[in-house]
Formats: sequence, C-alpha cells, structure tokens
Amino acid sequence: MAAACLVTASAVLLPLTRTAAPESGRPAVLREPASMAVAPAAPSDTCQDPEASLRPSTVDGAAIARIKAAGKLVAGVDQNSFRWGYRNQTATPGPGPEDQSAQGHLDGFDIDLVKAIAKDILGDENAVIYRAIPTSQRIPALQEGRVDVVVRTMTINCKRLEDVAFSTAYFEAGQQVLAPKGSPITGYDASLKDKRICVAAGSTAEASLKSQSYGAAPVLVPNQLDCLVRLQLGEVDGIITDNALAAGQAAQDPSVRLVGSPFTREFYGVAMNKDASDLVRRVNNVLENYRAGGANSPWMLSYREHLEKVLPGVTAPPAPKYRDG
Repeated sequence: MAAACLVTASAVLLPLTRTAAPESGRPAVLREPASMAVAPAAPSDTCQDPEASLRPSTVDGAAIARIKAAGKLVAGVDQNSFRWGYRNQTATPGPGPEDQSAQGHLDGFDIDLVKAIAKDILGDENAVIYRAIPTSQRIPALQEGRVDVVVRTMTINCKRLEDVAFSTAYFEAGQQVLAPKGSPITGYDASLKDKRICVAAGSTAEASLKSQSYGAAPVLVPNQLDCLVRLQLGEVDGIITDNALAAGQAAQDPSVRLVGSPFTREFYGVAMNKDASDLVRRVNNVLENYRAGGANSPWMLSYREHLEKVLPGVTAPPAPKYRDG
C-alpha cells in the first residue's frame, strides 16, 4: 500500500509557476512575495464570525472579466487527497485539459466544485487549468495571482482572512489524530508525549500542535499526503489532520485508523484574492445553487459519489452565513 501511495504522490500536474499560465493568456500579477508583503487587517466584524462571507451576486467585476477574457479558470487544487482531489486511475477520463491517460484524471469532491464554478462563469465545466499546490503555497498562490481560486480542503479562519478572502463554507470537518492500528496513541492527548507527529506546513493542524503539543515532536512536510507516506515507512508515529482527509487515507490504507475524537470544528471554503470581491460573490452564488435541491442537490450527489463511503452520516451541507456589505 505504501508503494501505491508513493505512486499517487508522484503524479505530475500542471506546475505551479510564479507567473500566470501561458495558455491562460493573462498577464502575470506582480506582487511582493508573501513573506514580505504587509497584509491588511481583516475587518473586525469578519473575525467575530469568520465563516460569514459576502452576499451572492452575479454582477461581473474586474476578476470575473479577467477570467472570461482568459477563457479559463485557474484553480489551485490537491492531486493527492483521496476522494477530495486526486488522480483517479479507474474512472473514464473526460475531455478536460487535465486528463492524461497514463496518470489518470483529476477527480473528487473539491474537483466537482471547481467544475461547477467554471460552468457558471465560463459555461464549460472543463474550462479549467488545474495547478497542484502544496499546503503552504495556497495563500501565496492567490496573493501573487498564480491562481484564481483555491479549492483544496482549506479551513476558513481569522488568521487566513488577513491574507485571502473566502466563500461561504462548503464542508464541515474537524482535526483528529491518525495512527497505526495497535499504536498506544489514543487521540489528541498526553499519549502524544515523545511521539513524532506529522503535520503539513501551513495547516491548521500545525497551528494546533504549536498551541498544545502534549510533548509531541512535530514533523513538518509540504503536503499532507507526505505524512501518510512517512507513517507507512515508520518515520513518524502519528498524523494530525482534518478527519475528512484522514478518513480517505484510512480507506486507502487499512493499517491505520482515526483515534480519539475531533478536537476542533472547522469549515472548508473556496479561497480567493482579497481584491476579488466580485469573484467571491459569484462563487457564493454558485454555492447557493450547489446546495439547493435537498437530497438531490449537486452537493449531496457529489458527497454520495466521493465521500459517503469514507465519511458516512453527513445529511446536508453547512448553511451559508453572510455579513453586511
């Protein structure tokens, strides 16, 4: 199983470059590197309720106009998160530019949402340039104009709202511990003492472990899937990540399991540049339609196809929250 995961991790997607994709036809957006830029503070009312986003609208602004002129939506995604954004080696490839028969094609819950956004803005769900982004590069990719949206199991929180804008929440998850079966680790507790615990750099799991380590020795990696590979190789003793992601990993590798209970409540959102308010509103309009229809909504259909087997019991998407303005 370790070999299978290593093969998945090595799959090649369009590289994330420092300038806009040549095939997009759009000029590069020149910005300071994220490490040097002084980010404006998030509005105080936003951080009282970080999941509250701008109200939906279909009015085009500068960001939507740029995407339409390019004819492509540039989406930052994962290609290694089973059931969310991953290389599907078995399903029949579609006509999209991401399809590469030797590597499989991109599939998953997040990918379905990207296609819905592209369909709404451009009239074609395959009018997408997918760019594989490490966890730590999600915010810089948006700030530097390398992608239009990031749809990559990204948790909405006040710290990130200082740097990027978010849609309303499209999924609820929580941090949990993943460990080998038979491990003495029992959850996010004192059983982590002196254990090597893997987290992705820039993730909410890293922030949690910094806040309360329980004596664990953190091991940072660029991508969350790297943690599973290290666990399989015996280089770490456990992983902290979103239970929604961990459930998919446990389904891939029956030698690991989720332990303890989720110790946070987190919501995934589509991330965008802070200046792209028209795009934020448009994505929120897409999500309104995506949630509509009850058991037959596009959201529920995607959940049943991709997530129900590994994360059962979800009956509805999270309700949207909006703020004034």
